[in-house]
Amino acid sequence: MKAVIISVRDVEKVKDQLISLNILDKGRKIRIVEHPNGKFAEIPVISDMDRSDVDGSDISAFDIVEQEGPDFYRSAMSLKEHLCGIVPEELLSSVPSGWQVLGDIVIVSISEELQSYREDIARKLLEINPRCRCVLQDFGIKGTFREPEREIIIGEETETIQKEHGCSFKLDATKIMYSKGNLAERKRMSKLGKDEVVVDMFAGIGYFSIPLAVHGKPKKVYSIELNPVSYNYLLENIRLNHLEGIVEAINGDCAEVTPQGIADRVIMGYVGITHHYLDRGIGAIRKEGGMLHYHETTPEVLVFERPIQRIKEAASALGRDVEIRGCHRIKKYSPGVWHVVVDAFIK
Repeated sequence: MKAVIISVRDVEKVKDQLISLNILDKGRKIRIVEHPNGKFAEIPVISDMDRSDVDGSDISAFDIVEQEGPDFYRSAMSLKEHLCGIVPEELLSSVPSGWQVLGDIVIVSISEELQSYREDIARKLLEINPRCRCVLQDFGIKGTFREPEREIIIGEETETIQKEHGCSFKLDATKIMYSKGNLAERKRMSKLGKDEVVVDMFAGIGYFSIPLAVHGKPKKVYSIELNPVSYNYLLENIRLNHLEGIVEAINGDCAEVTPQGIADRVIMGYVGITHHYLDRGIGAIRKEGGMLHYHETTPEVLVFERPIQRIKEAASALGRDVEIRGCHRIKKYSPGVWHVVVDAFIK
């Protein structure tokens, strides 16, 4: 999908010219992007255009590029409105109001009373999301590795590439979880780590390792993942983002394979049982000191108090000191429970 790259000050003028040439793609949004020389706009144009379409116009002087991860306008009609006349009126209130899009796959939860209409729902979701080719029904999470339980409604191929913050993540949406609720934290991590050695425990498919390695410019990232499926996609994503030599993937249990005494920064980006591994996370930090980013799911009444106490107790047991540098709420995990991150400098 193509876009014209222009200075933000020329957006309205160029947009009008594209409309007059009948090559503006009205299904995608104009996007403002940061370049080394300032802010520029990506104005979407129809995919089958070429340079001859703009010869003789002012637009011929601008760069035309393949747009990564385009932003589409949502259908003016809601899914419920799309299904009027298909789903009985008394069931319309049960029609999903939201869904997840990963790459070119739509993931949706459908209530029991709508199961006989799930193919109709899937077809309408593909109309609303025209760049998608597959719809999966989501049944929740299962197992030690928190794997999604999903089933194909329409489509065949469940492997896709999710593009985010200048990074590409390949995954199978029936086997791998991908939370968009953690986007802000992934962006925050991507700004850290310059010239550092980083250990990313519970790395998954590279949720934190990849953006940090792409944007943070670390010296080295050790990414540890136990799940063999996630580990294989981690290897694939290292190659996909050209990070060989920077990110080293390690397949194993963090309790056994976390390198000790080498890290300037440690990310513990898992929740649920993360506190059981605090001794290994803290032990990975070099004796001169370094940063720990510790994730935990915490009851509202203990937000920050419990994770901070756990870090201090684990550090004390290892003869290390702690300085709390920051506390962050990531998202509501469940009623009365928050996913939080504590930034602690370990000395």
